[in-house]
Amino acid sequence: MSESGPWRSYKEKVAGLSQRVVDAQRPIRLLNSIRWGPEVEAELRRQKWKGLPPVDRAFYEANDPGFDPVGLGATFADLRADVVRELGDTDDIGRILAETCDEYRQVCRMVEVRGTKEFYELSRTLYGSSRDTFADGKTTVRDLGMLQYEILTNLDVDALGPVPPRDLDAAAGVRILNDRFAAVFGEEVVMTKLDDGIVADAAAGADYVKLREGASFSLRDLDLLEVHEGWVHVGTALNGQSQPVARWLAKGPPRAASVQEGLASLVETLTFRSYPRRARRLNDRILSVNKAEDGASFADVFEWFRTEGYEESECFASTRRIFRGGLVEGGAPFTKDLTYCTGLVQTYNFIRSAIRLGRPELIPFLFVGKLALEDIPALWERSRDRTVLPPKFLPPPFRDLNGIAVWMGYSTFLAGMHLPAVEDHYRKLLRVVTGA
Repeated sequence: MSESGPWRSYKEKVAGLSQRVVDAQRPIRLLNSIRWGPEVEAELRRQKWKGLPPVDRAFYEANDPGFDPVGLGATFADLRADVVRELGDTDDIGRILAETCDEYRQVCRMVEVRGTKEFYELSRTLYGSSRDTFADGKTTVRDLGMLQYEILTNLDVDALGPVPPRDLDAAAGVRILNDRFAAVFGEEVVMTKLDDGIVADAAAGADYVKLREGASFSLRDLDLLEVHEGWVHVGTALNGQSQPVARWLAKGPPRAASVQEGLASLVETLTFRSYPRRARRLNDRILSVNKAEDGASFADVFEWFRTEGYEESECFASTRRIFRGGLVEGGAPFTKDLTYCTGLVQTYNFIRSAIRLGRPELIPFLFVGKLALEDIPALWERSRDRTVLPPKFLPPPFRDLNGIAVWMGYSTFLAGMHLPAVEDHYRKLLRVVTGA
C-alpha cells in the first residue's frame, strides 16, 4: 500500500464523493424552513383577508431549520474542492457533482437570508424567473403563462366532459394507489399511507406517497397522483437509490427541479390524466410569480386569485406558495413553482429533439434519477462502463417508445407551421360548423 492509500478506480471515487453529497444534504429541508404555521392563515381570516401576513425576517429567524446553514455551506465548499481534486475539472460527472455542491451551498444561503430580497435573488438563480426566455431566446416564461391563460380561461369546461365527484375518502385512495403501484413497481414496496400532518392533499417521499387524512378524492385525482407522484417522483427516487456508484441521483438538488416537476406534468398530459382546472392552477403560478416579481404584494396576488374564481382557502394556499421565504410586500417571491410549466416545455422539447436527431436511447434516462437535462448525455455515456445504471423502473408509456416517436414526429412538423394562418383557416371552418 502506498503512503496515500490503495489505488482507487474511477467508480470508487465517484461512489465515495456522491455518498458524501447524499450524506451532507440530508439535514436540508428548505420548504420546512420557510413554512407558515396555521396561525398565519388564522390571522388573515380574522382580518377578512385584508393587509399582509405577519411574516418577516424575524418570523423566519424564530423557525429553527434544524442545521447550521453557514457550517453546512462550508462543508459543501470543501466537498466541491475534493470533487475537482479527485475527478479533475473537465470530467462530466465531476461537473455534475461540483454544480450540485454549488447549488446546495446556495440553498444553505437561502435558509440564512429568509425574509430578505437576497432570498429571491438566489431563488431566481436556482429556479428561474418569469422573465427568462426559452431555448429560442425570444419567448419568455411570462409569454407562456399569458398564452395559456387566454386558452384555458376561454374553455367551456362543461362541454369537455363530466366532472367526477370527490366521493373517495383518503383510506380508499390509499388502497387504490397501492394496488396500482404494485402493478408498476413489482417487488419494490411503494406505500401510499395516511398522514394528518401535511398541508396539501398529497405529497411524495422517496418511496411513498402520503394522502392527507380527512381529504376527499375523485378517481381523476388518483389517476393524476398515480402518474405525477408515483411514476415520476417515486420512480426516479427508486432508480436513483438503485445506483451503486451514482448515488447522488437519489436526491433532488434545485438543478433537478425542472425535470422532476416538468416531466411529471408532461406525463400527466401524455397520459390524458390532466384537465383544464389542473392546468390552470399550474399556469396561474407563472402569472402570480410574475406579478410578485413586478412588485405585487401578498394582498394583491391573493385578490387576483380570488378574481379568478378560487375559494379563499385556495387563494391563501396558492399565494403562500409564492411568497414563503421572500417579501410579502412584493418584489421578491419564491420562484420554484415556475418549474412545473417551464420544465414541461423544456422536457417536451428534449424528447422531441431526441427523436428528430436520432437519439431516442437518451429518453429513458429522464427517469434514471434526479437530474438536469444537460446531465443526460454524460449519464448515458457512463452507462457503458456501469458508472451509471440504466433506469430500472420506467412508466408504461416509456417502456416502448414507438408511440412517442410518432407523436413527436408529427409535433415537429406541426411546430414548424405558420400558426396564425392555420388558426385563421380553422376559425372560418368552425364558424361554418357551429353556425356562427
